[in-house]
Amino acid sequence: MKKINTFIANSFSLTNPLLLRNILFLACLIRLVSVIFAKGFGMMDDHFLVIEASQSWVDGTDYNNWLPSSGATVPDGHSFFYSGIHYVLFTIIKFFGIHDPQSKMYVIRLLHAVFSLITIKYGFKIADKLSGIKAARLTGLLLALYWFMPWLSVRNLIEVTCIPFMMWGSWLYLKATMEKLKLMPFFLSGLLIGLAVDMRFQVLFYVIGFGLGMLILKQWKAAIVWSAGVILSFCLIQFFVDLGIWGYPFAQFIEYINYNIANAYNYINNPWYSYFLVVLGILLPPLCFFLFFGFLRSYKLQWALFAGTMFFFLFHSYFPNKQERFILPIVPMIITLGVAGWLEFYFKSKYWAKHKQMMQVMLIVFWSLNLLLLPFVTAMYSKKSRVESMSYLSKYPNIKCILLEDIYKNEPDLPPLFYLGQWVVVLNVSKNSPIDTLDAKLHRWGYELNPRFALFFNDKDINQRLERIKQVLPQLEYETTIQPSFIDDVLFRMNPRNTNQTIVIYRNRDFFPKRLE
Repeated sequence: MKKINTFIANSFSLTNPLLLRNILFLACLIRLVSVIFAKGFGMMDDHFLVIEASQSWVDGTDYNNWLPSSGATVPDGHSFFYSGIHYVLFTIIKFFGIHDPQSKMYVIRLLHAVFSLITIKYGFKIADKLSGIKAARLTGLLLALYWFMPWLSVRNLIEVTCIPFMMWGSWLYLKATMEKLKLMPFFLSGLLIGLAVDMRFQVLFYVIGFGLGMLILKQWKAAIVWSAGVILSFCLIQFFVDLGIWGYPFAQFIEYINYNIANAYNYINNPWYSYFLVVLGILLPPLCFFLFFGFLRSYKLQWALFAGTMFFFLFHSYFPNKQERFILPIVPMIITLGVAGWLEFYFKSKYWAKHKQMMQVMLIVFWSLNLLLLPFVTAMYSKKSRVESMSYLSKYPNIKCILLEDIYKNEPDLPPLFYLGQWVVVLNVSKNSPIDTLDAKLHRWGYELNPRFALFFNDKDINQRLERIKQVLPQLEYETTIQPSFIDDVLFRMNPRNTNQTIVIYRNRDFFPKRLE
């Protein structure tokens, strides 16, 4: 045990020239756990707007009906940059003969995990440049081991996947500024941050604040060159892609702005301070308070990085639609600037010079909480019942149509058809679609589109609900029950809005007389 402790201490010693490499290696190990075990998806956007869309294009269809070839007459407002990258990835995966959906997602998660290391590398370098090697080590370890970071790093959220571009571009700017380099690094910084905007349009508010910070510093030439990089990067993607698809440039970006203005109050409308609470919550007490305090002081260390992060934070705090994931792009920068700003204050503080032991106790409390959460979240199989129900049914050929029943909700949760491997018609019985509408549809569409399977979301009153459906589909027979993961079940019990329910599957004997083993 003593040898292990000595090895760990030496590996992460401030004087170890391989400190950054060792932190990245540690990050690789913990992210590999997420690659293997963190199956499923976190929320609607990281699956249905990316995976389902891109795989359907590979298969010659259009899941979301986004394209003019599918009858779409106006853009829907989602950038095709990220989903287009996945279209290319799935095409390559198909070329190598990988057809199993879970196997495809191992590849996708692995690529995302590797890409996320850029965030750690440049967070380390930014903190080192601003406040020294102690700040760099703590920043690197936090970005590698924060309880939410490994799991988020393998998700298909544009709010997360844009971060490496932001951190890399921010580092190039910082290095060029502090080392008084020529203008090319500023241009490259703009190009990278422009790619982040291509991926997540709202990163534009980071760009605006960043640019204002440069002007405050009177970096006139650098600001012009940096802005040129951002504009070029954004235009190359949005101009030509939208011109080719819609016949005019920036179609998706324009629609995105129009949609968000029109629907600003149609989603989650929390108070102005809600993102402050979200950030404090995910960064965990007591360290979260020091990080936020340090972030607020970090303008003394670097105006542009602080201004970009703060402008992004303030705009989202002001805008009515407040979903937790919206704030994620700046969380690593808050951590990085927070560590740098806090340690810069801490080492000069006479108060903390007399209370170092108290700080050590608070760090022990923080790391204890963090390491308690880390293994559970890192290996969390999210939305397991929905994913596994589709994987289970994938062994049946030519399904054509399935029925979702959830009479306790306005609409059932979408089934991830990617894991089914078939693009089928999905009918539902719910509060908004009572059973008589199902009966009318089946009479209108004919026997061939009768559902082959009925999926009941949660098993409450299952016998009564089954008898009602049997009035329309009398040949239903029990097939199997798919349970949610442990964490899914815990989240559902904590908040019923997290609809990670048991799914009970019934087979239509008219089409599949026997159960396939």
